[in-house]
Amino acid sequence: MCEVIALKINNRSIVRNIAIIYACTAITLLSFSQPLSAQDYKLKKVVIDAGHGGKDPGTHGKTTKEKDLVLKVALKVGKYIETYLPDVEVIYTRKDDSFPTLQNRAKLANDSEADAFISIHANALSRASVYGTETYVMGVQNSGRNFEVAKRENAVILLEENYQEKYEGFDPTSTESYIMFSMTQSAYHESSLLLANNIENQFSKRVGRKSLGVKQSSLYLMWATAMPSVLVEIGYLTNEKEERELKSAKVQDYIASGIFRAFRDYKTQIESVN
Repeated sequence: MCEVIALKINNRSIVRNIAIIYACTAITLLSFSQPLSAQDYKLKKVVIDAGHGGKDPGTHGKTTKEKDLVLKVALKVGKYIETYLPDVEVIYTRKDDSFPTLQNRAKLANDSEADAFISIHANALSRASVYGTETYVMGVQNSGRNFEVAKRENAVILLEENYQEKYEGFDPTSTESYIMFSMTQSAYHESSLLLANNIENQFSKRVGRKSLGVKQSSLYLMWATAMPSVLVEIGYLTNEKEERELKSAKVQDYIASGIFRAFRDYKTQIESVN
């Protein structure tokens, strides 16, 4: 099995391999050179991903479909960035009720050489009492509810034609398939954590949402994007009160502005690091 997994990993995208090699080379060079000035790096592109779409409605509440809610929030986030950070190009994976595959979402981000990837989703759980936000980064801590989120978000793969070929045998419902995630290391883990922490801090301190914190899980989309990436769960549609709040345009604005401020602060932080 290890040989099979190793073969699959060797076939991973050239973009990811180049990104990791570049990161390692950069670290080596930096250890023998003067610190870079703030002008040497600028965050120029961000991909805003509205989860699900089209034939994939995502999760749902009593009257709300995840795909519709997160599209509204994603477009608001993009608008804030375009208005207040005009030097940043915003790239959307979808701006309507279309169905871009996970593979195509990652390819769009990688091909555009984006500097950050923000995927926006809504949560669900059989226990209706649970509510709050949480932000995920790529990790292999697949236990309990983290693993359930990973399986649900990755399960969209099953809606695609020829998914066995496209995803090299990865089965989002199989525990064994997640072993391959543990055999790769992300060059963007710390940066992703910084952005995720910024988002949850904004939610709890500025937006007035209950934050369930930053979590790690084996999410295919995070793994396939060669840049700092986060998946934001803006609330639980299975909680009646939270669903009602999330349907409010005002609350959507607050959430979008929180994600924008977190991204703005993240941009300032990484550009100011020497």
